Amino acid sequence: MKFWQNKSVIVTGGAGFLGRSVVNLLERRGCRKMFIPRSQECDLRKSQAIKQMLEAVKPNIIIHLAAVVGGIGANRENPGKFFYDNLIMGIELMEQARLLGIEKITLVGTICAYPKFTKVPFKEKDLWSGYPEETNAPYGLAKKMLLVQSDAYRRQYGFNSIYLLPVNLYGPGDNFSPDSSHVIPALIKKCLEAKWNGDREIVVWGTGRATREFLYVEDAARAIVLASEKYNKSDPVNIGAGFEISIKSLVDLIVKMTGFKGKIVWDKSKPDGQPRRRLDIQRAKKEFGFTAKVKLEAGLKKTIQWYERQKRAR
Repeated sequence: MKFWQNKSVIVTGGAGFLGRSVVNLLERRGCRKMFIPRSQECDLRKSQAIKQMLEAVKPNIIIHLAAVVGGIGANRENPGKFFYDNLIMGIELMEQARLLGIEKITLVGTICAYPKFTKVPFKEKDLWSGYPEETNAPYGLAKKMLLVQSDAYRRQYGFNSIYLLPVNLYGPGDNFSPDSSHVIPALIKKCLEAKWNGDREIVVWGTGRATREFLYVEDAARAIVLASEKYNKSDPVNIGAGFEISIKSLVDLIVKMTGFKGKIVWDKSKPDGQPRRRLDIQRAKKEFGFTAKVKLEAGLKKTIQWYERQKRAR
């Protein structure tokens, strides 16, 4: 708690899905000087805008969560935007932070940075063993270049930056837009709305054979805050829950929990994405004592209940 009491902190993306959980946790841990830049007020792609923000706020620590993200469909439709916006935001933010002598920056990368056929469980040393899965490679590589910048800046300038690699996140407040959501909110929305509308079937992308690992958003926030407090190396750190579930099993679980009684139609013309995902999570435990607490079924229950409340409130 004492660590944050006299710290001034900028949380980019602090109004977003993950950002809200990080900001709430920082407040509970005693942080009273927090600034959350909004895109309409501070374009993080512009060096001058970043410089003005840093000079005005004078932060000790920056937690960089801002990103342009989406599921497989959104990545396929916006490869150039996902590459440019994510890369330039990180590059400019880190450069201006270095020039102005900011104490530390926490960079949040993505599991999409890993090669398509990484050996399971993914170890941090495997990041450079191949090319990412094609549908999200531009996004994954853009975020991965921030790891290169982090390491280079530490070696040349002694700049303190850390780089975290979270798995797919989910939880209350997630993005449920059919155009850009990830798999869990997309499935919850499809199942619940099909049930409410009396639909007899839902369509799910791919074959169902691909596997994924999921981390509840509040667990992810705790990992980010712990790392910001305790970790001071450029070596990347996986942030995950340490399990693997097939998309078919995930669909079966969400169908059961939402009460949808209809048929599942698999659209095999659509891509599965990366074949398997599960992280080796030992480094996070060793370096700053992080282990996930929320089990998948408990997290799904909270997420489903949140979505139902939002719909009832409209």
